[in-house]
Order: sequence, then structure tokens, then C-alpha cells
Amino acid sequence: DFFKKRVYPIDPVQRMIQDGADLLINISASPFYMGKIRFRHDMIGSIAKKYATILTYVNQVGGNDSLIFDGASCAYDGMGNRIAQGADFEEDLVVIDVEAGKGDIHPVSKSDAASVLKALVMGTADFVTKCRFSKVVIGLSGGIDSALTACIAVRALGRENVISVFMPSRYTSVENFEDTRQLADNLGIPLLKIPIDAIFEEFIQPVSPDFNRENPGITEQNIQARIRGTLLMAVANKENAILLSTGNKSELAVGYCTLYGDMNGGLDVISDVPKTMVYKLADLINAENPFIPQRILEKAPSAELKPNQKDQDDLPPYDELDRILKAYIEDLKSAEELLKMEFDPKLVEEVIARIDRNEYKRHQAPPGLKVTSRAFGYGRRVPIAQRYIWKFVGTKFVGTSIKI
Repeated sequence: DFFKKRVYPIDPVQRMIQDGADLLINISASPFYMGKIRFRHDMIGSIAKKYATILTYVNQVGGNDSLIFDGASCAYDGMGNRIAQGADFEEDLVVIDVEAGKGDIHPVSKSDAASVLKALVMGTADFVTKCRFSKVVIGLSGGIDSALTACIAVRALGRENVISVFMPSRYTSVENFEDTRQLADNLGIPLLKIPIDAIFEEFIQPVSPDFNRENPGITEQNIQARIRGTLLMAVANKENAILLSTGNKSELAVGYCTLYGDMNGGLDVISDVPKTMVYKLADLINAENPFIPQRILEKAPSAELKPNQKDQDDLPPYDELDRILKAYIEDLKSAEELLKMEFDPKLVEEVIARIDRNEYKRHQAPPGLKVTSRAFGYGRRVPIAQRYIWKFVGTKFVGTSIKI
């Protein structure tokens, strides 16, 4: 059997075969996530072969809120061979001759990255239009997350429906001025430039009159993000558009984002995309058409809220962070199991603590598009306020409660 243990008390396929069925049709609404298509084909082929019967799988296509349905309908013959395949992430018509055991084979995505990119494009288009918007606003920073989001939006809605906004400060590098301009030109979208220094100076005086401009603290950094978030919402209101947030899953997981700042928006397109996958998607886009300037792909990620700031000042390397996040969030590994995977125990303790502590932020985040097996939001219901934490003591993790 395909499953190691029986999933249902009664096997419906077995019962239909016993009743004389010689063609099985499964009408499905199966949402997409990375790796699910391979699992689905293995399952359908296995069942068709087990009962020596043609099995046709017909799947829904389109985006509904956070869920994305990939279509990719298919059919397998009684030997477990695929005899028909519909396109993924678009409506399609496939003809099957069940007598001859042959059907149309239409192309589908060849990699996880290609599937995720198609999913995000379709999910963005359906979310925006079903919410009765036609235009979107995106804040461009010169970084890879906003560049990727802009490329997805242009594919989903057309360049004529995408408005970009660049909001530099005294901490913005010359390279980001140049890269943002080049990206907008490459995509053929308008770029509004709204400097925030004067607003920031007015804002900061009553709150922090002695603030050090060369080393702004977290309060001053967050104020910059919130100024930008307010300006972006204002532009969206003025243009009767929806604001797309640009935060990735890695940042959202550990709270490396600002409430009412860069988290503002009606949809966070890449909120379920780990940072390492962000780079893969950007490379995939550029392989087709080099919209994203090469320097954006190569520069060290930075929020640019203080001089010489880099993401890695506050976060572990993204390749290591993403592996911990996948194990803990998607694969539901415990702290002890992560320790057996040879991660640094103190890093595991820190990452888990940040994930759990920042649930209150994620609860106020805009909806995102689900592309992994477990996304924040609908797929991960956990308490916002909790006292339970993991601490590494000696050679093992111990669960304990925070003293109040």
C-alpha cells in the first residue's frame, strides 16, 4: 500500500472496484505546496497500479486567499504509467482516450522554484482582482525581496498596473539609488521618489531629541520603517490600489520586521518564501529576462536603517537559519530533534525563542500566499501569549516557564 497505515476505516477505491468500476475519476481541490506534486503523482500512480484501473485526477486551479490550487490534472493507467497531464497553474483542456490508454501530455514546471514562481504569480493575480483592485503599490528598497515582489506583480497584473515607490534616507547607499532606478526601468514601471529625512527629523524631536544620528537605536530605526509604511499606504489610497508587502518567511519567522512599518500591506506576496528560495526565484526570473540588476543579487542584505547595517548583524546566515526554520516550523521537529541534526544548540535556542516571541507580530501581518507545507496564518495556529520556552541546559533542551 502507498500509505504505511490505513488512513480511513473503509477504502473507498477498493469498494468501487469491487462494485465493478473500470474507470476512477477523482475530483479534487488540493492546494499546492513545494513537493506536493511529486507526492501526488506517486500516490495516484500507486493506486492505479494497485487496482489495475485507469485513475483520472481532476484538480481545481486558482488562488483563494492564502491557498493556491495548481491544477495539473492527470491520469494514470492500470500499470501505474502517466498517460495524460494538464498544465499547472492555469486552466487547461486535456483529452484522454481511455480505450487506447493515451491522452494529451502538456508541459508543467520542471523544478520547485519554477512551481513556486508560477504559484506566486497566479496567487497574486487572483488575490488582487478578487479583492476588486486592479493596481498595486510596492516599496522598492534596492534589495532582493522588493525586487522579486515587483517582478511577480508585473507578471501577474501587467506593468501598467504596478506603481513603485522609493523612500531614501541619509542611510541609503548610492548603489540602492542606482539599482532601484534600473530595476524600475527594466520592468517599465513608474518610480516615485519620496525622501524621508525631513519627516524623520520632525518625527524624532519630541520622542528622542538627543538621538545619535551615527548610531540610531531600535526606536529610531522602527520610526523610519513606520514613516515608509505610512507613505506607502497613502500612495495606495491615492491610487485606489492595494499595497503589496515584501517580507520573506525567514524575516517574518524571527520578527526581523516592523509592525505598522514594512509589515503594512493588503498582501505579503513572499511571506511563505524562505530567503534562500528568494534568491532561486530571482535567478529563475533573470534566466528568462535579466530584470533584476546583478548587484541586487550579489550585495549583502541590509535594512539600511543605520550606517553600515547588514542583516547578518542580527541574524545567523540565511542558509543555516532556513534549515532550522524548515525543521521546526514545517517538519514539526522539537528542540531535541534539532539538536540531533547537529545544529548549534545555542543558535537553536535563540531561533526558537524568536519564533515563539514574535507570534504577536505575525498575527497582525497581512495575509500571504502559501507555498510550503506549513505557512504562518491558517496553517499554523499557536498561542500568541505563552510562557513556555526551551532552554539548553548542559547537554539537552529543557522545557520551562517564564517567571512573571
